[in-house]
Amino acid sequence: MATTPTSPSTNDDAPETPAVGKGRATPTRAEQEAARRRPLVANTKEARAAARAELNERRSRAQAGMAAGEEKYLPARDKGPQRRWVRDYVDAGWHPAEFVMGVMVLVILASLLPPNLAIGTFAIAYWAYLVMMGYLVLAIGGMILLGLRVKRKAAEKFGKERLERGLGWYAAMRALQMRFMRLPKPQVKRGQYPA
Repeated sequence: MATTPTSPSTNDDAPETPAVGKGRATPTRAEQEAARRRPLVANTKEARAAARAELNERRSRAQAGMAAGEEKYLPARDKGPQRRWVRDYVDAGWHPAEFVMGVMVLVILASLLPPNLAIGTFAIAYWAYLVMMGYLVLAIGGMILLGLRVKRKAAEKFGKERLERGLGWYAAMRALQMRFMRLPKPQVKRGQYPA
């Protein structure tokens, strides 16, 4: 009878030869540093767009906070209870200085008229210029009086020894701006003078 060749015996209990090492070469120090290296600021379009959007969000929040008069968002020249009181005092009144820009625009328009244009012996451009000069004197006088009045009333309220410097100038410069252009926005209505 024919015999089949015997297959080599397989012994499942025999230990396999263990692999030597980790199967790859150890990276050099330069390779490891290069793998860790990345830019400090991301250069991707998405990262730049996200950073720009976040910056715009912070700016709009700060601008809204400044307009509302939140102390955290105000610049150094507007911070403090005395400055807030001065702003409220100025915003409560009517001041000739806040209409200077409007008067100047009217004078500029009048100066564009032909020089020989007159109503009777009344030369419009010449008299408009004189009216503007008179109004400027009135506005500057009003600013000086407002500054003196604010300093006196602030000294009564906060004490003369604790009075901040420059309150009169601060009041005069705020009065020079048109009410709708003032920043921080007025927090009081006309006639509501602070206590």
